[in-house]
Amino acid sequence: MSTAASTAKRTGQRVAHGDAIEYAGRLGLVAKGVSYALIGILALQIPLGQGGQAADRQGVLRQLATESWGKAALIALTVGFAGYALWRFAEAIFDRGNEGTDAKGLAKRARAFGIGVLYAASAAVAYSLVSSSSSGGNGGNEQQETARVLEWPAGRWIVLAVAAGFLADGIYNVYRGVTKKFRERLAEHEMHGTVRTWALRSGVVGHVARGVVFGLVGIFLGKAALEYDPQEAVGIDGALLKLVEAPLGPLLLGLVAAGLVVYAVYCLVEARYREI
Repeated sequence: MSTAASTAKRTGQRVAHGDAIEYAGRLGLVAKGVSYALIGILALQIPLGQGGQAADRQGVLRQLATESWGKAALIALTVGFAGYALWRFAEAIFDRGNEGTDAKGLAKRARAFGIGVLYAASAAVAYSLVSSSSSGGNGGNEQQETARVLEWPAGRWIVLAVAAGFLADGIYNVYRGVTKKFRERLAEHEMHGTVRTWALRSGVVGHVARGVVFGLVGIFLGKAALEYDPQEAVGIDGALLKLVEAPLGPLLLGLVAAGLVVYAVYCLVEARYREI
C-alpha cells in the first residue's frame, strides 16, 4: 500500500471513530424517530375515524411538503437522515462498531451499509421535496418496482431474497423486543429509575410493532414473487392497510400504529443513551 493510501486510510479511520460521526448518528436517530412517529400518527387516525392515511417514510415526506411548515421540517429531516447514513457507512466501512472481520461481523457491517443506503435515499427524497411543490401519492411504487424487477433474469429470486430479508428483519425485531436484547446498545448506567423503566418498555413494544410491519412487508413481497403478481407487493403503508382487512382489523391497525409511535420514543431514547 502506498504512503498516500496509508495516510488516507488512517485519516478515514480517525474521522470515522471521531465525535463528529457520533453526533451525526444521534441526530440521525432523532430524525428516524420523527419519521416513525409521523407514520404511526397518520395510520392511527384511521381506526380513530379521523381520516388519516397509511404512509411509508417517503409518503410522510410528501405529506410534509404540503404543509406550510413542511419546508423547515424537510430540511431538518434531510440533515438527520444524512447524518444517520453517514454513521452507518462509518460502521460498515471503518468498523466503528468493532464488529470484526469474521463472518458474523461482516454480515453486521453489510447490514449497516444497506441501512446507510436506505437512509441516504431518504435524505435525497427529503431534499428533492424541499424545493418541489409535488405531493404525489405514495401508492403503487412497490408494485411498479416489483414488476420491473420481476422482468429481470432471476427477478423472481431477487424479489424473494428481498422478501426474506424483510421477514428475517421482522422476526429479529420481535426477538430483540421480547428478549430485550436491544439493552446491549444502551448505556443503562446513565439512566435513573423512571427513565430506565420507560426506555425498556418503549423498546419492547416498539420493536415488536416494527417487527410485525416488516414481517408483513416480507410476506406480501414473497407472495408477489411466488405468484408472479406485483400487485401483491406492499411497503410499510400497504402492510398497515392489510391489517385493516384482517378480523378485528381496525383494532390491530390501532395497536400496531400506536406501537410505531412508541418505537419513535425508543429512537429518542437511543439518541440520548445508545452507545455509538
